[in-house]
Amino acid sequence: VGELIGGSQREERLDYLEARLDELNLNKDSYWWYLDLRRYGSVPHAGFGLGFERLVQFATGMDNIRDTIPFPRVPGSAEF
Repeated sequence: VGELIGGSQREERLDYLEARLDELNLNKDSYWWYLDLRRYGSVPHAGFGLGFERLVQFATGMDNIRDTIPFPRVPGSAEF
């Protein structure tokens, strides 16, 4: 069926993030904005995403996920 739900916890420890950037040989200057978010007051936080259409597909037994999409998602279907 595919992924129904996923989640993760963000890394808020600045020292750990800087160490990982060093391990991966990434330029810290490219991530200055992200590091500043942690440097000036980040808190532990997490999130999740639910594939609502996949849940509906599973609950109803539909074969094709396109049959569960409530609004068309095709190029040119939105006015903006």
